[in-house]
Amino acid sequence: QVQLVESGGGLVQAGGSLRLSCAASGRTFSSYAMGWFRHTPGKEREFVAAISWSGGRTYYADSVKGRFTISRDNAKNTVYLQMNSLKPEDTAVYYCAADRFNSDLRQVGYWGQGTQVTVSS
Repeated sequence: QVQLVESGGGLVQAGGSLRLSCAASGRTFSSYAMGWFRHTPGKEREFVAAISWSGGRTYYADSVKGRFTISRDNAKNTVYLQMNSLKPEDTAVYYCAADRFNSDLRQVGYWGQGTQVTVSS
């Protein structure tokens, strides 16, 4: 069982940066692929980024490539999403996700509660 708690969301102007963090409970954090999804009202939940259990593989949505960077610290049971050059269309609730078997998070076993990111123009 894995519990995920996000933090770091907030309000930022377009062009600014935010760093999201997701703290995971459990002693097997390093065995899980981790990542981020986002959701805007009226749209389907969208994949943002994922990172394999070792950190050796990363995956990004085309819409965030070159602007967002996912990383993890297995010693701290934490995954991060560094978001730079933010755009108003990045506004969404961002959810942390984890899965034991799918490094690209095509299936997700665990979800966090979400953190709001708002980018003003």
